[in-house]
Amino acid sequence: MIKTIGVLTSGGDAPGMNAAVRAVVRAALKKGMTVYGLKRGYCGLLEDDIEPMDEMSVAGIISRGGTMLYTARSAEFRTEQGVLKAKATCEKYGLEGLVVIGGDGSFRGAADLSAHGILCVGLPGTIDNDIACTEYTIGYDTAMNTVVEMVDKLRDTCHSHDRCSVVEVMGRNAGHIALNTGVACGATFVLVPELPYDLDEVAKKMLETKKTGKQNFIVIVAEGIGHSELIAKTLEAKTGIEARATILGHVQRGGSPTLRDRVVASEMGYYAVELLENDIGNRVVGMQQGKIVDFDIQEALSMKKPFDEKLYQISNTISI
Repeated sequence: MIKTIGVLTSGGDAPGMNAAVRAVVRAALKKGMTVYGLKRGYCGLLEDDIEPMDEMSVAGIISRGGTMLYTARSAEFRTEQGVLKAKATCEKYGLEGLVVIGGDGSFRGAADLSAHGILCVGLPGTIDNDIACTEYTIGYDTAMNTVVEMVDKLRDTCHSHDRCSVVEVMGRNAGHIALNTGVACGATFVLVPELPYDLDEVAKKMLETKKTGKQNFIVIVAEGIGHSELIAKTLEAKTGIEARATILGHVQRGGSPTLRDRVVASEMGYYAVELLENDIGNRVVGMQQGKIVDFDIQEALSMKKPFDEKLYQISNTISI
């Protein structure tokens, strides 16, 4: 059985990462393992920024956003020399396995280390929910709830000024946050990178809706579409309705994680330790049909995540 493991968070931070770290540390300790925390992702291995973890190291962090281990991206680690340097640090501390909490880029690094004999298990930690092998990623629910809260506030001022608010949400190249929050906020239209859009159609819908007496509008734009300022100006020119763009930005990554993110992160962290306990690495933990499962890292990276076109249709049908 593996005796010593490390845990790190890499890439963009996501609410629930701390809950995952907590689960990994405490589950591993209960199984008699020694646990190290690696600071700032793979940089911790390259810079020897590592500290031992005990039960109290993770006390009180389950409710905190961000990551207590900090996070970063490393250009050096993407080289063969960097991977070998990281492997040498693992050998120095006796790290036989790593739990890597992050997104696709983090998993590619985990695959490289696994190929050099360090058993790695990836946990999907990203607000974008864009990892194909899993229905759900840690941080997704909290980010969406943050968007809903912010858009609800924007609607108040839109109503007061008979205005259209074009709201850009995060998601990198995926429209999952945009679509779900658009439905939840009653957006008139949702623009996502997975499907084509026509601003003439958006303007037409706004003008038709205005005839019913509605005077204020919300248009949700996914980060992968971008150009929110231009979209707002274009819609204002086409409709005569004052339009303002709001880019919510990194506020969506912060905040105390929701119940769902805390529970899923805890389940996935525990599962990762079970895999390492059984000398199983080169895996990504995910959720399918509500169950925690795992995939080969390369298989996971090659998968393509479907977009919920049915929900998009529902959104367009019930919104005005």
